[in-house]
Amino acid sequence: MRRILNQCANAAVKSKGTIFEIVYRRLVSRLGHNQTIGAIAHRLCHLIWIILHRGVRYEERGPSVNTKSRRQRTSRMIRELRNLGYRVEPLGTPA
Repeated sequence: MRRILNQCANAAVKSKGTIFEIVYRRLVSRLGHNQTIGAIAHRLCHLIWIILHRGVRYEERGPSVNTKSRRQRTSRMIRELRNLGYRVEPLGTPA
């Protein structure tokens, strides 16, 4: 069973623009490839359990989550710089 989940996690990571690819890129530098694939497999198990037991439909949230989190991080960093006494003006909409 573990081998099947690891293969599914590898396939999910290689799909461009998915939340699993984003999580993989975020964790692989700290954990290494094998442990990161294990973490992705764990997320897949949890996701499958939610789909089967709650009867919800899966919707991919990849790039939209990345854009939203980047916007939130930018505004948080600007607020922190302002609290430190710096004068910061964003050039446009935070990307």
